[in-house]
Amino acid sequence: MRIARFSIDGNVAFGAVEGEGTVESGDLVLDIIRGIPYTDFELSGTKVPLSKVRLLPPVLPNKVVAIGRNYAEHAAELGNEVPDVPVAFFKPTTSVIGSGDAIEYPSFSNELHHEAELAVVIGRMCREVPRERVKDVIFGYTCANDVTARDAQQREKQWARAKGFDTSCPLGPWVETDLDPGDLTIQATVNGEQRQLGRTSDMVRSIEDLVVHITEAMTLLPGDVILTGTPAGVGPLHVGDEVAVTIEGIGTLTNKVIKRG
Repeated sequence: MRIARFSIDGNVAFGAVEGEGTVESGDLVLDIIRGIPYTDFELSGTKVPLSKVRLLPPVLPNKVVAIGRNYAEHAAELGNEVPDVPVAFFKPTTSVIGSGDAIEYPSFSNELHHEAELAVVIGRMCREVPRERVKDVIFGYTCANDVTARDAQQREKQWARAKGFDTSCPLGPWVETDLDPGDLTIQATVNGEQRQLGRTSDMVRSIEDLVVHITEAMTLLPGDVILTGTPAGVGPLHVGDEVAVTIEGIGTLTNKVIKRG
Protein backbone atom coordinates (compact mmCIF):
# COMPACT_ATOMS: atom_id res chain seq x y z
CA MET A 1 0.00 0.00 0.00
CA ARG A 2 1.17 3.51 -0.82
CA ILE A 3 0.53 5.93 2.05
CA ALA A 4 0.71 9.67 1.36
CA ARG A 5 0.48 12.64 3.69
CA PHE A 6 -1.24 15.68 2.24
CA SER A 7 -3.09 18.90 2.89
CA ILE A 8 -6.43 19.98 1.49
CA ASP A 9 -8.51 23.02 2.47
CA GLY A 10 -6.11 23.71 5.31
CA ASN A 11 -6.40 20.21 6.81
CA VAL A 12 -3.64 17.59 6.97
CA ALA A 13 -4.43 13.91 6.52
CA PHE A 14 -3.03 10.57 5.41
CA GLY A 15 -4.46 8.67 2.49
CA ALA A 16 -3.95 5.44 0.56
CA VAL A 17 -2.88 6.13 -3.02
CA GLU A 18 -5.01 4.28 -5.57
CA GLY A 19 -4.58 3.93 -9.32
CA GLU A 20 -1.70 3.73 -11.76
CA GLY A 21 0.41 6.62 -12.93
CA THR A 22 2.60 9.37 -11.56
CA VAL A 23 2.00 12.38 -9.34
CA GLU A 24 1.77 14.53 -12.46
CA SER A 25 -0.45 12.20 -14.50
CA GLY A 26 -3.74 13.09 -12.80
CA ASP A 27 -4.74 9.42 -12.65
CA LEU A 28 -4.27 8.86 -8.91
CA VAL A 29 -6.76 9.26 -6.07
CA LEU A 30 -6.43 9.24 -2.30
CA ASP A 31 -8.70 7.24 0.00
CA ILE A 32 -8.52 9.21 3.24
CA ILE A 33 -7.36 7.21 6.26
CA ARG A 34 -9.13 7.27 9.60
CA GLY A 35 -6.47 7.49 12.27
CA ILE A 36 -2.71 7.34 11.79
CA PRO A 37 -1.02 4.75 9.61
CA TYR A 38 1.42 3.42 12.23
CA THR A 39 -1.44 1.72 14.09
CA ASP A 40 -4.52 -0.14 12.93
CA PHE A 41 -6.45 2.15 10.63
CA GLU A 42 -9.43 2.12 8.32
CA LEU A 43 -9.95 3.58 4.88
CA SER A 44 -12.80 6.07 5.05
CA GLY A 45 -14.04 5.54 1.50
CA THR A 46 -13.85 9.31 1.00
CA LYS A 47 -11.70 9.80 -2.06
CA VAL A 48 -10.05 12.90 -3.49
CA PRO A 49 -7.96 13.26 -6.67
CA LEU A 50 -4.30 13.51 -5.83
CA SER A 51 -4.11 16.41 -8.30
CA LYS A 52 -6.40 18.43 -5.97
CA VAL A 53 -4.18 18.19 -2.88
CA ARG A 54 -0.73 19.33 -1.86
CA LEU A 55 1.60 16.45 -1.12
CA LEU A 56 3.54 16.88 2.12
CA PRO A 57 6.56 14.94 3.35
CA PRO A 58 5.11 11.45 3.85
CA VAL A 59 6.29 11.46 7.47
CA LEU A 60 7.45 14.05 10.00
CA PRO A 61 10.35 12.21 11.62
CA ASN A 62 11.56 12.85 15.13
CA LYS A 63 15.00 12.20 13.63
CA VAL A 64 16.59 11.24 10.33
CA VAL A 65 19.57 8.93 10.77
CA ALA A 66 21.67 8.89 7.62
CA ILE A 67 24.43 6.49 6.65
CA GLY A 68 27.46 7.62 4.67
CA ARG A 69 29.64 5.67 2.24
CA ASN A 70 27.39 2.63 2.04
CA TYR A 71 28.04 2.10 -1.68
CA ALA A 72 31.65 1.28 -2.53
CA GLU A 73 31.69 3.08 -5.89
CA HIS A 74 30.34 6.28 -4.32
CA ALA A 75 32.99 6.18 -1.61
CA ALA A 76 35.65 5.72 -4.29
CA GLU A 77 34.41 8.57 -6.50
CA LEU A 78 34.99 11.01 -3.63
CA GLY A 79 38.36 9.48 -2.76
CA ASN A 80 37.19 7.69 0.38
CA GLU A 81 37.55 4.16 1.70
CA VAL A 82 34.56 2.10 2.80
CA PRO A 83 34.58 2.49 6.59
CA ASP A 84 34.96 -0.49 8.94
CA VAL A 85 31.68 0.40 10.64
CA PRO A 86 28.70 2.38 9.30
CA VAL A 87 29.18 6.14 9.41
CA ALA A 88 26.00 7.64 10.87
CA PHE A 89 24.95 11.28 11.03
CA PHE A 90 21.72 13.21 11.62
CA LYS A 91 19.61 15.45 9.44
CA PRO A 92 17.25 17.61 11.52
CA THR A 93 13.48 17.72 11.14
CA THR A 94 13.81 21.23 9.69
CA SER A 95 15.68 19.76 6.71
CA VAL A 96 12.68 17.65 5.62
CA ILE A 97 10.57 18.72 2.64
CA GLY A 98 8.17 16.86 0.37
CA SER A 99 7.93 16.15 -3.33
CA GLY A 100 7.30 19.37 -5.24
CA ASP A 101 8.83 21.55 -2.53
CA ALA A 102 11.86 23.69 -3.32
CA ILE A 103 15.45 22.97 -2.32
CA GLU A 104 16.93 26.29 -1.22
CA TYR A 105 20.55 26.72 -2.24
CA PRO A 106 22.40 27.56 1.00
CA SER A 107 24.27 30.86 1.14
CA PHE A 108 27.41 29.27 2.63
CA SER A 109 27.99 26.86 -0.28
CA ASN A 110 29.06 27.03 -3.91
CA GLU A 111 28.90 23.28 -4.56
CA LEU A 112 25.55 21.63 -3.94
CA HIS A 113 25.20 17.92 -4.80
CA HIS A 114 22.30 15.48 -5.16
CA GLU A 115 22.41 12.04 -3.51
CA ALA A 116 19.59 9.63 -4.40
CA GLU A 117 18.79 7.25 -1.54
CA LEU A 118 16.35 4.61 -0.38
CA ALA A 119 14.77 5.73 2.90
CA VAL A 120 13.48 3.31 5.54
CA VAL A 121 10.49 4.50 7.57
CA ILE A 122 10.17 3.06 11.07
CA GLY A 123 6.71 1.93 12.17
CA ARG A 124 7.05 1.24 15.88
CA MET A 125 9.15 2.27 18.86
CA CYS A 126 12.20 0.03 18.96
CA ARG A 127 15.59 -0.36 20.58
CA GLU A 128 18.29 -3.04 20.32
CA VAL A 129 16.41 -4.75 17.50
CA PRO A 130 17.67 -8.29 16.77
CA ARG A 131 18.33 -9.04 13.11
CA GLU A 132 15.42 -11.47 12.85
CA ARG A 133 12.98 -8.76 14.05
CA VAL A 134 14.05 -5.92 11.77
CA LYS A 135 11.17 -6.39 9.33
CA ASP A 136 8.72 -6.11 12.23
CA VAL A 137 9.77 -2.53 13.01
CA ILE A 138 9.72 -1.19 9.43
CA PHE A 139 6.61 0.63 8.23
CA GLY A 140 7.76 1.03 4.64
CA TYR A 141 10.08 2.76 2.22
CA THR A 142 10.26 6.06 0.37
CA CYS A 143 12.61 8.03 -1.89
CA ALA A 144 15.09 10.49 -0.43
CA ASN A 145 17.64 13.01 -1.61
CA ASP A 146 20.49 13.60 0.82
CA VAL A 147 21.26 17.04 -0.60
CA THR A 148 24.80 17.97 0.38
CA ALA A 149 26.86 21.14 0.40
CA ARG A 150 29.96 19.28 -0.75
CA ASP A 151 32.41 22.13 -0.24
CA ALA A 152 31.23 22.63 3.32
CA GLN A 153 31.42 18.88 3.94
CA GLN A 154 35.04 18.85 2.81
CA ARG A 155 36.19 21.84 4.84
CA GLU A 156 34.29 21.16 8.07
CA LYS A 157 35.07 18.19 10.30
CA GLN A 158 31.41 17.68 11.20
CA TRP A 159 28.73 17.29 8.50
CA ALA A 160 25.96 19.05 10.43
CA ARG A 161 25.83 22.17 8.25
CA ALA A 162 26.75 20.46 4.99
CA LYS A 163 23.94 17.91 5.24
CA GLY A 164 21.55 19.43 7.76
CA PHE A 165 20.65 22.81 6.31
CA ASP A 166 16.99 23.68 5.75
CA THR A 167 15.43 21.81 2.77
CA SER A 168 18.35 19.35 2.50
CA CYS A 169 16.20 16.24 3.05
CA PRO A 170 13.47 15.81 0.41
CA LEU A 171 11.32 12.72 1.10
CA GLY A 172 8.45 11.27 -0.93
CA PRO A 173 6.27 11.16 -2.76
CA TRP A 174 4.71 8.55 -0.44
CA VAL A 175 5.60 5.49 1.66
CA GLU A 176 5.32 2.07 0.03
CA THR A 177 4.53 -0.48 2.75
CA ASP A 178 4.66 -3.67 0.63
CA LEU A 179 8.12 -3.84 -0.91
CA ASP A 180 11.19 -6.06 -0.92
CA PRO A 181 14.05 -3.53 -0.80
CA GLY A 182 16.82 -6.04 -1.51
CA ASP A 183 17.45 -5.34 -5.22
CA LEU A 184 15.76 -2.20 -6.52
CA THR A 185 16.87 0.22 -9.22
CA ILE A 186 17.66 3.67 -7.81
CA GLN A 187 18.40 6.64 -10.02
CA ALA A 188 18.66 10.42 -10.06
CA THR A 189 18.08 12.76 -12.98
CA VAL A 190 18.75 16.48 -13.25
CA ASN A 191 16.67 18.33 -15.85
CA GLY A 192 15.82 14.93 -17.32
CA GLU A 193 19.45 13.82 -17.70
CA GLN A 194 20.42 10.67 -15.83
CA ARG A 195 23.14 11.24 -13.25
CA GLN A 196 22.94 8.27 -10.87
CA LEU A 197 21.95 4.68 -11.60
CA GLY A 198 22.48 1.86 -9.13
CA ARG A 199 20.82 -0.98 -7.29
CA THR A 200 20.08 -1.35 -3.62
CA SER A 201 21.76 -4.77 -3.76
CA ASP A 202 25.07 -2.86 -4.06
CA MET A 203 24.83 -1.56 -0.49
CA VAL A 204 27.89 -2.48 1.55
CA ARG A 205 25.69 -3.06 4.59
CA SER A 206 22.11 -4.24 4.38
CA ILE A 207 19.07 -2.60 5.89
CA GLU A 208 19.13 -5.26 8.60
CA ASP A 209 22.74 -4.34 9.39
CA LEU A 210 21.86 -0.66 9.64
CA VAL A 211 18.79 -1.07 11.87
CA VAL A 212 20.70 -3.34 14.24
CA HIS A 213 23.66 -0.93 14.35
CA ILE A 214 21.57 2.21 14.93
CA THR A 215 19.25 0.73 17.54
CA GLU A 216 22.19 -0.52 19.59
CA ALA A 217 22.68 3.16 20.41
CA MET A 218 19.28 4.84 20.29
CA THR A 219 15.53 4.32 20.35
CA LEU A 220 13.76 4.80 17.04
CA LEU A 221 10.19 6.12 17.04
CA PRO A 222 7.32 5.69 14.58
CA GLY A 223 7.98 7.93 11.61
CA ASP A 224 11.74 8.08 12.10
CA VAL A 225 13.72 7.69 8.90
CA ILE A 226 16.96 5.91 8.02
CA LEU A 227 18.79 7.01 4.86
CA THR A 228 20.74 4.06 3.50
CA GLY A 229 23.45 5.70 1.39
CA THR A 230 23.79 6.73 -2.24
CA PRO A 231 25.20 5.02 -5.33
CA ALA A 232 27.90 6.57 -7.49
CA GLY A 233 27.21 9.47 -9.81
CA VAL A 234 26.59 12.32 -7.38
CA GLY A 235 26.99 15.72 -8.97
CA PRO A 236 26.24 19.42 -8.90
CA LEU A 237 22.92 21.19 -8.62
CA HIS A 238 22.35 24.79 -9.67
CA VAL A 239 19.57 27.28 -9.12
CA GLY A 240 16.79 26.45 -11.58
CA ASP A 241 17.60 22.73 -11.82
CA GLU A 242 14.91 20.10 -11.34
CA VAL A 243 16.20 16.97 -9.61
CA ALA A 244 14.24 13.70 -9.53
CA VAL A 245 14.93 10.55 -7.52
CA THR A 246 13.19 7.41 -8.77
CA ILE A 247 13.20 4.07 -6.98
CA GLU A 248 11.72 0.94 -8.49
CA GLY A 249 8.46 -0.03 -6.80
CA ILE A 250 8.04 3.32 -5.05
CA GLY A 251 7.84 6.25 -7.45
CA THR A 252 9.54 9.57 -8.13
CA LEU A 253 10.50 12.40 -5.80
CA THR A 254 10.90 15.70 -7.67
CA ASN A 255 12.23 19.04 -6.41
CA LYS A 256 13.42 22.29 -7.95
CA VAL A 257 16.44 24.22 -6.72
CA ILE A 258 15.88 27.89 -5.94
CA LYS A 259 17.97 30.69 -4.49
CA ARG A 260 17.45 31.09 -0.79
CA GLY A 261 15.39 34.23 -0.30
